[in-house]
Amino acid sequence: MRRLLALILAILLWPTLAAAQPKSTERIEAELVSMSAWATPGSTLMLAVRQDIEPGWHTYWRNPGDSGGATTLDWRLPRGFSAGGIVWPLPERQRLGELMNYGYSGVVYLPVPVQVPADAAPGSRQTFTVTALFLVCSAEMCVPDELELSLALPVAPGAATDTEHAGAIRRVLETSPRPAPIAARITLGDDGRPVLTAAGTELEGVTRGYFFPFEGGLLDHAAAQTGTRGPNGLTLTLTPGRGFGTEARPLAGVLDTDRGAFEITAQPGELLPGTSGGGALAEEVGPGGGAAVGVVTALGLALIGGLILNLMPCVFPILAMKAASLASAAHDAPRARRDGLAFLAGVLVAFVALGGALLALRAAGQAVGWGFQLQSPGVMAGLSLLMLAVGLNLSGVYHVGAGLQAAAGSGPLSRLPGGVGAFFTGVLAVVVAAPCTAPFMALALGAALVMPWPVALLVFAMLGLGLALPYVAVSFSPAVLRRLPRPGPWMQRLKGVLAFPMYGTALWLAWVFSRQAGAEALALLFAAALMVAFGLWLAGVNQAARTEGRPAILSAVAATLALLGGGGLAGTSAMLPAPATGAEGATSASVLSSRPWSADAVAAARAEGRTVLVNFTADWCVTCKINERAALTSGRVAQALEAADAVYLVGDWTRRDDVIAAELARHGRSGVPLYLLYPAGGGEPRILPQLLTEGTVVRALQETSAR
Repeated sequence: MRRLLALILAILLWPTLAAAQPKSTERIEAELVSMSAWATPGSTLMLAVRQDIEPGWHTYWRNPGDSGGATTLDWRLPRGFSAGGIVWPLPERQRLGELMNYGYSGVVYLPVPVQVPADAAPGSRQTFTVTALFLVCSAEMCVPDELELSLALPVAPGAATDTEHAGAIRRVLETSPRPAPIAARITLGDDGRPVLTAAGTELEGVTRGYFFPFEGGLLDHAAAQTGTRGPNGLTLTLTPGRGFGTEARPLAGVLDTDRGAFEITAQPGELLPGTSGGGALAEEVGPGGGAAVGVVTALGLALIGGLILNLMPCVFPILAMKAASLASAAHDAPRARRDGLAFLAGVLVAFVALGGALLALRAAGQAVGWGFQLQSPGVMAGLSLLMLAVGLNLSGVYHVGAGLQAAAGSGPLSRLPGGVGAFFTGVLAVVVAAPCTAPFMALALGAALVMPWPVALLVFAMLGLGLALPYVAVSFSPAVLRRLPRPGPWMQRLKGVLAFPMYGTALWLAWVFSRQAGAEALALLFAAALMVAFGLWLAGVNQAARTEGRPAILSAVAATLALLGGGGLAGTSAMLPAPATGAEGATSASVLSSRPWSADAVAAARAEGRTVLVNFTADWCVTCKINERAALTSGRVAQALEAADAVYLVGDWTRRDDVIAAELARHGRSGVPLYLLYPAGGGEPRILPQLLTEGTVVRALQETSAR
């Protein structure tokens, strides 16, 4: 009778006692829930921390992967009650640039078994409290959210009824990775990569597999896992991380397959029989998404980034040339369409070639990113002379393909470039666009660098399509073309005006070259520019003489010798030893008081409890320089840095630096600019936008200080 009364009392009180109030932040709502309506003495009570994560944010698994931190639970339980460990659901694979994280999004339950003591008094009310620490991250920032969650439950005898959360918790318990009688071995292949073999009745007929290690750093999480299947199991080829070592070692984790997810521990040993020979495993399509979603997203970001690239200052000289070309063909629709397609072809070829070179260098082990070619003094010298040559061509000093053009006709328009000229204008647009990184480009490029080659090259091609799309669209719009002025003598004057942006670009490239190679090398480059200009002037004299039917052998020979001499001087200038740079070299990125960036400098400043603002920049990055002039040199920013007790660090990537390249990759970037704001209280840095304003920097510093 007493037990019956206690049970009735517990049931009557449960609606008020079991109610738990969710706690929330801007990023996550969490509550402590129960699978059962009451606690039964001597049984196991299944509680769970329910997370409702805002779109665009995520939390982490027990091994967060390349970044982040696992959710932790700190319990305060009634006397005699004890909590077990988290029953971790199978995580999603969350790729961000070159990183791979393991975590959760949306609604997630983390069940925890709680042992109820046999002497728990029926009819009593017990309060369970847990302090949950979530690291909640988006693509740009991470925030540690700590929430204290409580739940009151009655104690009553007998089997308890289910709550509204019972079904969801039960599904997690049924699908979570579980131990199984699976034999697993780990050995090193001929290429030094770990090879995991697993066999057991649970794996018979398996067609897909992916291994989640329990411990971070042992494997390269972002690397693809390839393998084969066999009648008894499967074989997976993994990529070692920094902590794996040079010999096979025990490896514990979760093997996720189409037959279920299993906790395994692979011991060093020979390959298990019956785990190969049945064909390749299917493409990874486990939790966290198939490859198609990532590809579509990367292609969309690349297209948008290419469109925005037209608004970046790097491309302004080419925009003017494209406008002139459009005007020249405004009332010749077939020619306009031909030039539009030729320009598109040039842009696509250049982007794909540049992307292919970048991927090849990275595959060869080089730590390079977007704009890698601009870190070479030789490339900068060559580009500077190329821009000078383009400017002299626009100024009428010489003409490209003048003979062919003369054959096509005479008059002002005969000298304007045709389809070949439009093609090389497209190539030139990509060359001068390389110093810029537009918004959306960073994520697209970061994703491309870890995708298979064909898909990665398609991402680069989409960047080119975005860059060329406005020009092509106008070329195929007769109504728009008819509104443009008719060609005439003004075209020649316009070409002369457009030469000066090219001269300015040549001077800027020469300045960057001087920063990379030093004053002596710059003097040689100036001499090379003089020789090239003289050679091209002689080429113009030769063209004029041939047009008039006069012999021009001497001028042709002299032009060739001058051009060869200029090329030789440029090559010599690029081969001079680079000047030594000290701390002051890295601080020249802005007038703010700064220090050179290093991982140790960040750690030291954070150990002092200070906020850290990091600016990864390069002299050849036009976007970086504009940001520094517009947002990182003002008095307001200096005052905000002082008020936040912040340290300003500058990572100079003007010349190649593998350490900076690795740090960029760690944050999902393949090039500069990158701005990181580390909060004083610890945690992952906030990534600031690629286009900065003074207000953006000041607000970010104020918000970080407030937190």
